[in-house]
Amino acid sequence: MSLQFINVPTANSQPPAGLIVTLHGWGANAEDVASLLPLLDLPNYQFVLPNAPFPYPYSPIGRAWYDLRAENMYEGLAQSRQLLIDFLQSIESNTGVPLSRTILSGFSQGGAMTLDVGSKLPLAGLVVMSGYLHPDAVTAAKGEISPTLISHGRYDEAVPLKAASKARETLESLEVAVEYHEFDTGHEIDPQTLNVLRKFVVKTIA
Repeated sequence: MSLQFINVPTANSQPPAGLIVTLHGWGANAEDVASLLPLLDLPNYQFVLPNAPFPYPYSPIGRAWYDLRAENMYEGLAQSRQLLIDFLQSIESNTGVPLSRTILSGFSQGGAMTLDVGSKLPLAGLVVMSGYLHPDAVTAAKGEISPTLISHGRYDEAVPLKAASKARETLESLEVAVEYHEFDTGHEIDPQTLNVLRKFVVKTIA
């Protein structure tokens, strides 16, 4: 099994300043993420948008990194974790951009995968939008995890705000440089989120 993905080169056809890999949420797909890229205004960066490997149970076009239904909770997580690690480790040979200039980002379930997989690789940075921690997923030693941006809506009806607080506390206990933002929004990627993401990318990959 390998991951299908959308590759979006730089707008000016020049070598990318950096690479941004973005993981969609449960039931979404790479095309959903691609629709947001014009709003990000990062023309000098290359984007790689993987599709999760598993079908979403409620829609023929949605994808899932693992099952979130109570009877099968987290089924598929181990496979997705390994697929993503392999995918990210092979990306330099495919794009010419090293992991040290690659930011892994994700929304909701994709944010949880970002925290999980991102804690195991020497990436430039991590961006977690409306995400959460998998149980016992982040086991890195102090100082080993890349700088991380966490953003979350105060009125998130799908992933409670306390999930963001827990992620922040866990990372800070591991001496991770965490940038944390709360917005008066629900479970969504809104312009405020994209704005802090843009600034984080430019600051992190100078």
